[in-house]
Amino acid sequence: MSDFFSLLSSQIDPGVIRTIYLFLITFSPVILVIILFIIFWPLWINYVRSEAIFKKKTVLLEIKLPKETIKSPMAMELFITSLSQWAGEGNAFDRIWGGGTRPWYSLEMVSIEGQVRFYIWTRADQKNFVQSSLYAQFPGIEVAEAEDYAKSVHFDPKETKIWTATMKLLNPDPYPIKTYVDYGLDKDPKEEYKVDPLAPLIEYLGGVGYNQQVWIQILVRSHRVEQKGFLLTFSKEDKWKDQARAEVNKILLRDPKTKVAGAKDEATGFTKLPSISKGEQDIVEALERSITKMAFDVGIRVMYIAKKEFFDASNKGGILGSFKQFGSEHLNTIIPDAKKHHPKMNYPWQDYNSFRYNRISKLALEAYKRRAYFYEPYVEKYFVLNSEELATIFHFPGQVAAAPTLYRVPSKKGQAPSNLPI
Repeated sequence: MSDFFSLLSSQIDPGVIRTIYLFLITFSPVILVIILFIIFWPLWINYVRSEAIFKKKTVLLEIKLPKETIKSPMAMELFITSLSQWAGEGNAFDRIWGGGTRPWYSLEMVSIEGQVRFYIWTRADQKNFVQSSLYAQFPGIEVAEAEDYAKSVHFDPKETKIWTATMKLLNPDPYPIKTYVDYGLDKDPKEEYKVDPLAPLIEYLGGVGYNQQVWIQILVRSHRVEQKGFLLTFSKEDKWKDQARAEVNKILLRDPKTKVAGAKDEATGFTKLPSISKGEQDIVEALERSITKMAFDVGIRVMYIAKKEFFDASNKGGILGSFKQFGSEHLNTIIPDAKKHHPKMNYPWQDYNSFRYNRISKLALEAYKRRAYFYEPYVEKYFVLNSEELATIFHFPGQVAAAPTLYRVPSKKGQAPSNLPI
């Protein structure tokens, strides 16, 4: 090998080697600065973001439902649509030097020993906006700031066992799940005719036993495609919509540039009209309707927490099975991400002393408490749902969900009559 390099150096003009050395020595400070910039720039962005997020005060709002809820999930869709905003993110300077981030929200359904409650976590400066938006759509509810139930739980592997899973979509994001419109709930049918896909989930949560808790966390922020780069600017294209249009064109055999059918009849020379089945037509209609709605980045995290002696492994299937009614055979469904939950351990030597299992439990609990998903220190891969899909998996059920442990306001509030004597 040394002979090879000796032969190679003998063939190169010494003047060229000297020029290369001089170039490297002259521009080494510049090269070093570029290398350091590439290494430390992401660290700087994470630092200013983390500092800005840490300084933001947050609140947890509990929604107490009235005895009768007659609103369609469409009311929840209107509320969720109002959450699509970029207040606080600012311009490129604010994002780079001020750590500005899009506001995100956590929509939570919680069962604590069978007591089912609804919560919304948000930044403190968004509290009044969230409350007023909820009251606008649901006049009979009560919205009040509550103590964070998650902070009261501390993981001790000797006493507590935790199982967690992060959900994802089975098919590409543009394919919608089965929504409340597909169940006919947009027409506000009578209670006895309603088929609410959320009802099985509420019933399951109401059946959680003593010393057990089930938490479902749906984190959302307004969808906006980020262009990867040092200036953290945004691209003008929306891959979510572009992918949906590409799927439609593929089904209709259309050229994506001309948007007309690409195949021609060899006998006549005319372009053939696309011939699709009823199922394909339904898919096209679902895709086109989906991208007309407001889009959100979404992360779904579920947790089952119990005292070790009360831990029931069958609850894992109960939690995951509760999401199946949102699925459609030809469109999309919500499934657990095999890489983002506790791995299956068949033999004791695969996880000595449950070290890996407990570590995953601890990190998942910490991420849940922080409501962290989109930014450091807990960044997960999100997917995209529109406002209609979100309103399907998170809305206030009517009397069709008759779980006795679903907390409701015992009486309806009203104003005093105007003719009351004083």
